[in-house]
Amino acid sequence: MGKSRRTYDLRIALIGLLLLSVFPARGQYGSGTVIRYPVDNSSSNSSGLLPSQMIERDTIDKARRPKKPLESFYFDDSTRKQRIFAWTVSLDNNDVTLRDLDTTLADFHIDYPFMRQGVGSASLGNLGGASIPLDYFQRPQFRNFSFVQAWAPYLMTPEQVLFYNAKMPYTNISYQMSGERSKEEQIFHAVISQNISPSSSINLEYNSDGMRGQYERQKALDRYFAANFAHTGKRYAIHGGYIYNVGDIQENGGIQDMRDVMDTVYDMTENIPVRLDGQADARNQYKGHTFYWTQSFAIPLRRQRVSDDLTLSGIPTIYVGQSFQYTTFRKVYSDAVKASDGDPGDGGEGDEPAVPPFYDHFYVSPDGTYDSVRQAMTDVKLFMQLQPYNRNGVLGLVTAGVGNGFNRYYYDVPEPYRGTYGNGGKQGKNSIYVYGGLEGAVSRYLRWSADAKLHLIGYRSGDFHVGGKLSLAAYVREKPLKLDASVRFSLREPDFWQQNYFSNHYAWLNHFSKEKTTLITAAFTVPDYGIEVGGSYALTKDKVYYGPNVVPQQHTGMLNVMGLYLRKDFRIGGLHLNHRVLMQWSSDQTVAPVPLLSASLSYFFGFDIVRNVLHMQIGVDGRYNTEYYAYAYDPAIGQFYTQDRVKLGNYPSLDAFITAKWKRLRLRLKLQHWNCNLFGDNRYFEVVDYPQNRMMFKIGLSWSFYD
Repeated sequence: MGKSRRTYDLRIALIGLLLLSVFPARGQYGSGTVIRYPVDNSSSNSSGLLPSQMIERDTIDKARRPKKPLESFYFDDSTRKQRIFAWTVSLDNNDVTLRDLDTTLADFHIDYPFMRQGVGSASLGNLGGASIPLDYFQRPQFRNFSFVQAWAPYLMTPEQVLFYNAKMPYTNISYQMSGERSKEEQIFHAVISQNISPSSSINLEYNSDGMRGQYERQKALDRYFAANFAHTGKRYAIHGGYIYNVGDIQENGGIQDMRDVMDTVYDMTENIPVRLDGQADARNQYKGHTFYWTQSFAIPLRRQRVSDDLTLSGIPTIYVGQSFQYTTFRKVYSDAVKASDGDPGDGGEGDEPAVPPFYDHFYVSPDGTYDSVRQAMTDVKLFMQLQPYNRNGVLGLVTAGVGNGFNRYYYDVPEPYRGTYGNGGKQGKNSIYVYGGLEGAVSRYLRWSADAKLHLIGYRSGDFHVGGKLSLAAYVREKPLKLDASVRFSLREPDFWQQNYFSNHYAWLNHFSKEKTTLITAAFTVPDYGIEVGGSYALTKDKVYYGPNVVPQQHTGMLNVMGLYLRKDFRIGGLHLNHRVLMQWSSDQTVAPVPLLSASLSYFFGFDIVRNVLHMQIGVDGRYNTEYYAYAYDPAIGQFYTQDRVKLGNYPSLDAFITAKWKRLRLRLKLQHWNCNLFGDNRYFEVVDYPQNRMMFKIGLSWSFYD
């Protein structure tokens, strides 16, 4: 067995050890634990029982006492009664948002993380590699350290962490494998959560996505580990933890000639020549560490009555809080020029000609590259929230806060290039900002909110974000109809790395203007009928993007992008016909390329094999988008850039799947891209020069434990 297989076996063994160490006793609050008390033989005994009998009776009485209930100003009665529930937290104000647990078959057939949102993404083909959403409005816009945004689907952030409250220990383990050993793909995910008191919990989460790759040097592995804790009490609440993100991605630059796939010249994908054939072991590696917490203390302005809800939602209250986040990221791109006989080659007799270099520029050395950049980000906030009377009132909540963001940037500029491309080294940038928000509800039919953030002093001085949201609801025979609309204006400084960078292959020193953006969104949903219609419109001036010359540049004109999204799920008995369709228009495809039409369809038949015990779904997934000038990708900087030489699209990619749920176990069998080489002229490219995987069989499972 290979090293990778041993690594996964060791990982599963470690998870088992964690289970044994975290869950020594059955039950949430240790009701099965033996309680021992010291015996005082000198004390009086009027009960007539022996001391040992008194200890035994006292132990039994304590064990029979009802467990202390969860008492938290966050959660209402219906939420507290659930056996397990989950939520995310905002570091701006320590507010929580309830989230659904992923325990159904609804989207279980979707295994790739970058395909779970909207109509999906364009990827390099390998699990763990870079990707970019087809939906312009879902594309990541990292404000800090944009060099890792291409791997955003694999990164864990504090805002994405799920916190749990469970009446018994909760564990979920998911595993998937596919492909032959030399090209295998593996997904592993584990969550362990346990309450240490009714209002306090800890959880551990581990995730690993990767594959060896169907094409040469396409191996990738992205992982994260998170250890989190939460306490949500009557007055005081705190959330915090540690997150570790790490990735190791081989880069091949794509294939040398797309006709090697379209004309099916090669039957063995590993024999198709790749563009980085002249660079030995080209790869991107990143590591990130995050420490964070956010806490708040509630001060009711009047005494709680017996009839009052524990959530404090109907009592005038002041919340005082503080949050902290420290994140450091480092990315390294490395390669070395490869000669056919193992040395650089001198052109003498016996030397075969070396493959021409992939890159045009070598600022440091033509023999090899080691580009290292690092950024450390510290953000501290103090905030206060006022609940004047009722959180569901016309003016339900007023938020005000002040924060300080401090960033350190590390990169090297050799002496001959200093001045022309900056000074490099270690640079510190500080920014002080204020922020606030208002929210309320006129009735259960109308809610509103507004927020603003302004950078007053420092590097981002003058940046601001202001916006508002309106939510309307109506009920027809108790079935909800919802309309959400929002508008947002922003003025923001481009990312530091879009203006300052030096490496072996690329270097720039830019002085870009701030980006100005107006964003309008609206969405109408009828959940009970599986209907969602949404629209988005963005107007941006001075947009910064990576153009055909790969380096960042600024579009000085106005960029207009419009999107219209439709989701409609039909159900006829056990037959499900689910549709997600997106139409987009861009005023300049060289700045913001988007396909006119993108669609993700899922047709399946669901039925019970054993009623209320075993349910199965059999169906087909399909993805399609019209032709457009798709993105190209540069490995050295890990960025997608625009191009105008190749149009991609007009190819349907189809998967067949069987999913089943037996009690707490979910099973997935999938034949991915089964139409490969059958129709579509083999145009299965989503990024220039990067073909998608050919047909692959997958098997996966997810098992939840509640004790």
